[in-house]
Amino acid sequence: MPEYKQFPLSDTAEGLTEADILDWKVKPGDTVTVNQIVVEIETAKAAVELPIPWAGVITELLVEPGQTVEVGTPILTVDVDPGGAAASAAANGSAPAKAPSAEAPAEEEMKPLVGYGSKAVSAHRRARKGSAPAPAPAAAAPAPAPVAQPVRGGYVPLAKPPVRKLAKDLGVDLHALTGSADGGVITRDDVQRAATGTPANSTVDTAAGYDPATRERRVPIKGVRKATAAAMVQSAYTAPHVTEFLTVDVTPMMELRAKLKNSREFSGVKLTPLVFAAKAVCLAAKRTPDINAVWDEAAQEIVYKEYVHLGIAAATPRGLVVPKIRDADAMSLSELASALGELTDTARQGKTTPADMLNGTFTISNVGVFGVDTGTPIINPGESAILAVGAIRDTPWVVDGELAVRKVMQLSLSFDHRVIDGQQGSEFLADVGALLSDPAVAITY
Repeated sequence: MPEYKQFPLSDTAEGLTEADILDWKVKPGDTVTVNQIVVEIETAKAAVELPIPWAGVITELLVEPGQTVEVGTPILTVDVDPGGAAASAAANGSAPAKAPSAEAPAEEEMKPLVGYGSKAVSAHRRARKGSAPAPAPAAAAPAPAPVAQPVRGGYVPLAKPPVRKLAKDLGVDLHALTGSADGGVITRDDVQRAATGTPANSTVDTAAGYDPATRERRVPIKGVRKATAAAMVQSAYTAPHVTEFLTVDVTPMMELRAKLKNSREFSGVKLTPLVFAAKAVCLAAKRTPDINAVWDEAAQEIVYKEYVHLGIAAATPRGLVVPKIRDADAMSLSELASALGELTDTARQGKTTPADMLNGTFTISNVGVFGVDTGTPIINPGESAILAVGAIRDTPWVVDGELAVRKVMQLSLSFDHRVIDGQQGSEFLADVGALLSDPAVAITY
């Protein structure tokens, strides 16, 4: 007989409480293997792909794309004994390898699951009301258009995952719509017209959340944007911020960069000014350890970190994220350049894992990439300082008493005045500036 298991949404090692279902990678009737990716979710920090810990046949998808689900909620059902191997073995008098029992503790079931964190899912879950597992449907030939599959006793309307998410955001019931695309597939325009009450032949702009009556567009606050806002408010109202500024002639740094780019060691490595700033921060932090410490309110202690997990603020389609370069202080310049290149590429693709954004000790915000000279950055919670690196511009500058055109940039350092006094903050900023204006100073550190 078939043996059904329900796969719950689990914590992905970041204290997760809920997540949005972005895209299913499987459908009812699909055969899956252990650790196969079955769904992509969006947490408050990143998009994450989840593997399944069992092999079998998918019998039911319990939630739709775009739906927000709490941790522990079952999201799909799988038949782990689709061929009735257990029954056949019993009839033959043998005992086959037993699939994990539905009553077994969840932490035991999740052991083979790749990519999950240390927090186990609770062993006991309440059964979903009116949701009895159904046998896996027979395999069908591919159809030219999406085919509705049974979900929670009804049918999934014919729509792609992004359209389902849009419908959820706008409060539109897909079951009430008739798709305008081939095969009755529901499109974004169908959802937008339903949300605004606009006839199908209307030319009114129906962008997501747009109200033609008020000429306003409203977007729900969720995901990365919601988490970023909460973190920044917490930081601004918890840590007393002080911001200092320094203008630096970085012409020697740019000249060294031009030389190193032609060297064998840096062949194929993207050597940007940000790499030099990262190295300068790591070196300067050793001379001013307060910069790399943190205020522990609960313990009433200042915790000094003897390592630098360097955060790099990155703008992505999902919002601002701050992935970390672990033990950046132990890396050479070329290693930092490689790590920074991988980090930014991964962030822009939206594939930074939640674990990669935890436990930073210091952050750099490269506002110069947008052509901005400077700013007053807000400290990330759990850290005590953040450095904003501005654009490098050709600027009139006095050198040895004479006016010259030099490569000049501005630095701004925000720090937590509970941990860092003005002296320490100023010394650190001056050290970073000295290293960028004359990289040879590094050999004295």
